[in-house]
Amino acid sequence: MKTKTLFSLLAAGSLALSTAVFAAGAKTYQVTGPVLEVTDAMIAVQKGKDRWEINRDANTKVTGDLKVGEKVTVTYTMSASDVEVKAGKGAKKGAASPAASPKK
Repeated sequence: MKTKTLFSLLAAGSLALSTAVFAAGAKTYQVTGPVLEVTDAMIAVQKGKDRWEINRDANTKVTGDLKVGEKVTVTYTMSASDVEVKAGKGAKKGAASPAASPKK
């Protein structure tokens, strides 16, 4: 009986730790203010003098009646959609990077 309890506790502990490891990937942020506009793909919130537009989709959890004028707190993460690497100041045009050059 004690063995089953021990294995159950170990399984629950490892599950909790693995969830924490995966959740540590992206930092979450929040913005609070009145809703200016709502669509299926976006919610716009007034924060001070700024308009914040945040993407949303079918997986976005909404609690309550989301409509223009309601005060909301939106929790979000930042995610890169495109990355373009520019040559640094010291790089010469036409010079291959050391990683790309074959070794002799």
